[in-house]
Amino acid sequence: MTRITAAVCTAYNAPLEIEELELRAPLAGEVEVTLEAVAICHSDIHFAEGAWGGNLPAVYGHEAAGRVTAIGEGVTGVSLGNRVVVTLIRACGTCTQCASGKPTICETPGGYASPLSRPDGTSVVQAMNCGAFASHVVVDQSQIVPLPDDMPPEAVALMACGVITGIGAVVNAAGLRAGQDVVVIGAGGVGLNAIQGARIAGARRIVAVDMSEEKLAIARDFGATDGVLATGESPWKEAIKIMGRGADAVIVTVGAIPAYNRAPRYLGWGGKMVMVGMPHSGAMAEYEPVTLAYMSQGMIGSKMGDVVIRRDIPWMADLYRQGRLKLDELVSGRWRLDQINEAIADTKTGGAKRNVIIF
Repeated sequence: MTRITAAVCTAYNAPLEIEELELRAPLAGEVEVTLEAVAICHSDIHFAEGAWGGNLPAVYGHEAAGRVTAIGEGVTGVSLGNRVVVTLIRACGTCTQCASGKPTICETPGGYASPLSRPDGTSVVQAMNCGAFASHVVVDQSQIVPLPDDMPPEAVALMACGVITGIGAVVNAAGLRAGQDVVVIGAGGVGLNAIQGARIAGARRIVAVDMSEEKLAIARDFGATDGVLATGESPWKEAIKIMGRGADAVIVTVGAIPAYNRAPRYLGWGGKMVMVGMPHSGAMAEYEPVTLAYMSQGMIGSKMGDVVIRRDIPWMADLYRQGRLKLDELVSGRWRLDQINEAIADTKTGGAKRNVIIF
């Protein structure tokens, strides 16, 4: 057992509590990672608010980077001391989805006992297969990718979720081709990376839609060609006027029902709406099916950008090292673990791109 420090959720909508926990040694196929950085994602906040259920006590956090400090039996492709990105994508490698190249929707990712416990033996949930609001984690080898030492840990951590989710939604889920037009609804952390993905894919027009002029200005820094305020009565009309036609793809990166209700209106003939942002359980959206059917439009969900992490993260890391992918600019603030509640509060204001806990 390793004694670690973690931010524990003991009650929904309550501040996280800093506790000393026990972390068991890695079993076969697992690795222990001593963390250097973990970013705060809105998904962590929603879980801590009880939006999607679950059990408590729990440790959240799933965008992490660190060094491998222990290796279980049978682990390959990684050595002690390697810097790795730690993702929530735990994949069995043998189910139908994994065998089809879709590990983000692995059919059998769970069924394992949490490696976390309190000193009195009480089990603590390792949320989202990571539990990375902690000094150390033990995760399955399928969840990590070694990355170069010359990448700062903050940049590595961001590649665990927000970056791959945004870029992957455009490149993998939407299959955007050079010369096509895309609308990205929401210019937060995931939205900015969807914009970067569209730029990398060679989009003709990249229209960012957000409630904030300030965030639209930031979106332009990340590659948006145009910005439209969502506060108007019919923002899709302005976007279509800019593009000269409806969008080939609309990427919804926020979990707001009004955004989902409006999203199909931005689409052109044969366009595709990619659903990334996750509303609270039970929230419902409304559509006019006849329009989608007549215009041969599509709607598709995208979990974690439909990535294969050993394939997609290394090329994104290479783009960063070439200066073609912005990661450092996504970091809004750096905080200590004992400041995590302040960092979460800052994130909830909506102004932060990504706040990062540094160990």
